[in-house]
Amino acid sequence: MRYTWFPWKFMVKTLARRHGFLDPVSILAQMQRFAQPSEVGEPVELLRAGLIFHARGLMNVRAIQHNLDWIWPYWVARQFDPGDESFVPRAFSFSHINVTHRNWTAVGLPDCPVLPIVDPRGLVTPYYDGWSVDAWLATEEGPFLIPARRLDAEQKLLLDPTVKVLSGCERDGFQLRQETELLWDGEEPRCRIHLVARAPVKAWLVVAIRPYNPEGVNFIYDLSHPRDRQSLVVNKDQPVMFDRPAERIRFSHYQEGDVANHLFDPVDFNPCRCDVGMATAAALFPLATRGKTGLSVTVPLGGDAEMKRGARYPLVTVPGWKEALDATCRLRVPDRQIQFIFDAAVRTLVLHSPRDVFPGPYTYKRFWFRDAAYLIDALLACGMLDRAERALDQFARRQTAGGYFRSQDGEWDSNGEAIWIYGRYCRMAGRRPKKEWLRAIQAGARWIERKREPSGVGKKHDGLLPAGFSAEHLGPNDYYYWDDFWGVAGLREAALLFEAEGKTGLAAEFARQAADFMQAIEATIATTRSYANRGSIPASPYRRMDAGAIGSIVVDYPLKLWAPGDSRVMATAEYLRTHCFVKGAFFQDMIHSGLNAYLTLHLAQVYLRGGEPVRAMELLQRIAAVASPTGQWPEAIHPRTEGGCMGDGQHAWAAADWVLAVRNFFVREEEGEVILLSGVPEAWLRQEGATVSLGPTPTTFGPLTVVARREGEGVRVSWHGEERGGGGRIRVGLPDFESVVAPRKKGEVWVYKRTES
Repeated sequence: MRYTWFPWKFMVKTLARRHGFLDPVSILAQMQRFAQPSEVGEPVELLRAGLIFHARGLMNVRAIQHNLDWIWPYWVARQFDPGDESFVPRAFSFSHINVTHRNWTAVGLPDCPVLPIVDPRGLVTPYYDGWSVDAWLATEEGPFLIPARRLDAEQKLLLDPTVKVLSGCERDGFQLRQETELLWDGEEPRCRIHLVARAPVKAWLVVAIRPYNPEGVNFIYDLSHPRDRQSLVVNKDQPVMFDRPAERIRFSHYQEGDVANHLFDPVDFNPCRCDVGMATAAALFPLATRGKTGLSVTVPLGGDAEMKRGARYPLVTVPGWKEALDATCRLRVPDRQIQFIFDAAVRTLVLHSPRDVFPGPYTYKRFWFRDAAYLIDALLACGMLDRAERALDQFARRQTAGGYFRSQDGEWDSNGEAIWIYGRYCRMAGRRPKKEWLRAIQAGARWIERKREPSGVGKKHDGLLPAGFSAEHLGPNDYYYWDDFWGVAGLREAALLFEAEGKTGLAAEFARQAADFMQAIEATIATTRSYANRGSIPASPYRRMDAGAIGSIVVDYPLKLWAPGDSRVMATAEYLRTHCFVKGAFFQDMIHSGLNAYLTLHLAQVYLRGGEPVRAMELLQRIAAVASPTGQWPEAIHPRTEGGCMGDGQHAWAAADWVLAVRNFFVREEEGEVILLSGVPEAWLRQEGATVSLGPTPTTFGPLTVVARREGEGVRVSWHGEERGGGGRIRVGLPDFESVVAPRKKGEVWVYKRTES
């Protein structure tokens, strides 16, 4: 029985006052006045994640600032250095968290859920949210070359034949190079770290076990090593193995300080127990007096929590990279940076779709329908149809009995996103929806119908979805147009899917609801002060124009609910470009407080569709410029350090939007036609024989590959692929060249520079 009469608010108030605390009930009530009334104040999942995040931050407060003689990760070395531009004063900070260099790169294998991460200086975290392995060079006086303390270092991503992260740095003739990858060894994955070192004098290669990762402290209570000194054992059951015995092994617990200060102590304590959870260990290997010294370090990951959670999908083996990428879309452009980032992004998509899709290897290694819509759309653009289908098969189990596609409460965009990507898959793949999909789609569309606010009440939000938390970076709870446009898109897709299935009654119902919903949205937009003054769309009918309006351009990209170049969309884009850009990229003031790669790419797509390819390409190139050396982006980028300041350090949603943007620069669809090359700059085709290509990429009319080659005064554009549904027509829209329209079956046209009339 639920006793709703229990006076819990009175009890909380009384306890708080008795102990001298502020009244939390009053504070929460005051905070809620900043938002529109909503049935969900803030998703429990988000509160839980925030509490876990800041609990780590509280531990960092205790562990780091009182022990700055330790060797800490790169972000701490910079963020705690008062002479560095990354310095963050600690003062009244509630917790110490990484807000300047949230950058890391995952290594992995297709369909394997384990994703070790590597930070910008080579710190490897093999287990999800676990401890780390670091490497240094030392002399008898102590550590000498410490990558985490070096401003000058190099890092890059190797893509073939497997994904590897290469890290390296040097100082005064000392050199350390590191190669990190994930291997499948028999029946389990293993993280392999291969080290190569060189020193001009007698020195040691040090492999150190660290009680932290790129987020902060992660506890190690027990450390030991077997008699053969060929491994270290962390927390009793997690081995770190070497390809030869260590010459020396040293341990230290919290009271003794960092093992870095005891590398050459005469005593070797084995095992080591630390009740604080800050045990450290170091294995020392002598360097050759001439030439290079190599060492392989291996961490078996069969016991990783992610492997255990995936037990219902047992992995006997995993496909190799060649098998996973064989049929994917390939890009060929002369711009090496754009080429490399595209290839890296495709691999990021593969790594983040072992069955479900998720937007990051660490902080965001969980599911949201919002991220999934973009990630699966990018999988489709790459031609990975089976991988996309497998992810879509997971949707229905997350739907409530009432039809709500739930990833977290209070987000009313999820139903539209789920139904939209179901429909997009069916059109792009040329496949009928599965019966269980249709049941989920019908229930989901009916949920959207029921969830809308009543019309004709005389309020600004008449007919919209309720106030909700939405895409949390838009601001406090409000009646967001982002949610509403997704709702319309979901209803339209449901209508199209049921029409194709011959269920005309359902199709007519959902089409009618979609039209009514759009009419309600447009009516509320017309009443906003922003529309009256600028013709632009704010984030909600109750908001002035601000950075949150970035959510409203979803009506154009990716949903295409309005015609290309709609004046309201372009006015919104222009406002955002004029008022919300920092250093040439979109800066999200709210929560993220950083440059956003994927949101900048959304604007690039709006400009591309609106007939401004030069501006679109400028944004694409700007986002390429702020990619990490490994071709990745964090969710938000610090405007000064250009390191990550928010979210996961490898944001798969950003990778998805990069793939979608480049693909649409080559191949996109509008009103029954396929438009080729509308974002491709002439500079790529300026020299005789210069060639660009992309494909095969799915379209509504079947997969397509396009090739453009400069020959003399013109460009020869050819295309090929399977035809479906009549094939449609092709329009070649190469910027600054004459537009040419041809039947798809023609296969080739020539285009020439436009002449001034």
